[in-house]
Amino acid sequence: MTGRPGDPGARRGAVVAVLEKRGRFFLATPFFEPGRRLTVQRDGGARAGDLVALRLGRGQPRVERVLGRPEVARDVIHALMVDRGVRRGFDPAVEHEAGAAARRIRRRDLRALPTFTVDPATARDYDDAISAQELDAGRWRLWVHIADVAAHVAVGSRVDREAYRRATSMYVPGGAEPMLPPALSTGACSLLPGQERAAVTAEMEMEGASVTRAAFYRSTIRSDERLDYDWVDRVFGGGERARDPWAAPLAAARAAAAALADARTDRGALTVESAEPEFSFDAEGNVVGARQVAQSESHLLVEHLMIAANEQVAALLEQRRVPTLYRVHEQPEPQSVRRLADQLASLDVPTPPVPERMSPRQAGEVVGEVSSMVAAHVRRVGRGGLALTSLVLRALRQARYSPRNLGHAGLRSPRYCHFTSPIRRYPDLVCHRGLLSAVGAGEEAPRAEGLEEAGEWTSSRERVAMEIERDADAVAACFLLERELFEVGWDHAFEGEVVGLAPAGAFIRFGEAHEGLLAVRRMRGDWWELNDLGTILHGTRSGGALRLGDPVSVRVLRIDAPRGRVDLLSA
Repeated sequence: MTGRPGDPGARRGAVVAVLEKRGRFFLATPFFEPGRRLTVQRDGGARAGDLVALRLGRGQPRVERVLGRPEVARDVIHALMVDRGVRRGFDPAVEHEAGAAARRIRRRDLRALPTFTVDPATARDYDDAISAQELDAGRWRLWVHIADVAAHVAVGSRVDREAYRRATSMYVPGGAEPMLPPALSTGACSLLPGQERAAVTAEMEMEGASVTRAAFYRSTIRSDERLDYDWVDRVFGGGERARDPWAAPLAAARAAAAALADARTDRGALTVESAEPEFSFDAEGNVVGARQVAQSESHLLVEHLMIAANEQVAALLEQRRVPTLYRVHEQPEPQSVRRLADQLASLDVPTPPVPERMSPRQAGEVVGEVSSMVAAHVRRVGRGGLALTSLVLRALRQARYSPRNLGHAGLRSPRYCHFTSPIRRYPDLVCHRGLLSAVGAGEEAPRAEGLEEAGEWTSSRERVAMEIERDADAVAACFLLERELFEVGWDHAFEGEVVGLAPAGAFIRFGEAHEGLLAVRRMRGDWWELNDLGTILHGTRSGGALRLGDPVSVRVLRIDAPRGRVDLLSA
């Protein structure tokens, strides 16, 4: 395990600013945060109005590079990543090393096995592929093929050190910053259709939802088809016809995933129904549309099969005491679950009986039941999903990576790891190396003494990436909102719902991807106070109430696109 680099999440990156010309001088005004204007030396082709990264040091600041224009959404998102310390692109030495051929390793030839991938339509890297076969009624054989990144990335190599430094790929609207150089992430390690690829295969036999046998080995595969989620959902809905050779394997995988889903529901796994915004851009980098992508049957098919593979890998690593990184999700604090039940009760959302005294394990069981009841309530009333799901998630501890197996409370799994995405997550690569050492497939086991630090580092990098991705979504949504208001006018009223509350006001989700703050100081005619549970704003004069999940009509007052902020007024 390589040494821990300085945490770019704990510092800012380059100073990002906008250039303006004043007489003979160029001034740079900080773009994302307030700050004093700087007189700068203009380098290269930088011109007034450009978005630039500044190099600070002794003497006058200099323009390090031009990042684009502040009115172009894709350029602003790129600048946001630079501002947050994300290194864009790879050192030439790392790229050169990534282009080298993989080690020659003995593999099982699975090229004749019908195989397919299922990913978002916009995906460029394909970690996982699936093969499936129905043995007889209620019995299946599944093959989960994962890109063999360990064959391309040697321990301690330049690529390995850079992958550890990044720890995760970062996906933002209109682009990505991968953990591995493109020669690997979208090339040699990506399970592209029609291409022979090195994989690590988890072969599982299932009877009902029980895995009766599991084997792991290095393989050579060739994907027959690249399916996307929308296409698979149309197949499942009868709108598209499945084709040979992947039609029968897809049907078998669907049946096996359904059995796994039922079993996970029965054991009380957390139910979280979510949707993520997907933005579309024109050729100039402007946001032109968005849609909410909800978890559908195709998403859940892949999710359940990947969970099964991850559980089997974790079980083997634990059984053989091979050092690795587990994905752990500790049981919630009983007081957090009790507060969650009180919050939901204040909103008239049904909850199960909550014991007066709970162990952490009982708290985990209760919150699993709560999550199912919340999902059912949202489906019944048709609103409140974002707000209520957020309450459930805040009652939980945060999942993280650790060399100690502490179980996964959300999945109700006694042992769990991340094995299925080594192109984009470093802990998965650690698990691959551990697994391949355990089955005698030519890798050395990770060294135990470095794993505690690795778990902390990769967990922190995951949190930083999630924050940047969330902020980039907000920036893209702001640019799209400006475009929409140009077409419909600033007086246009939007229908939305309350997704969050704070003493300062209500956060309103509206449109396909927009969210803004309706400040209490702009809610005329009353004095509003937030209740102790954080679920209701009470009007102290009128007796009115604004609750999480309530519908509300709003107009846009102000948009601050670089900061992803929208101020609202009641319509």
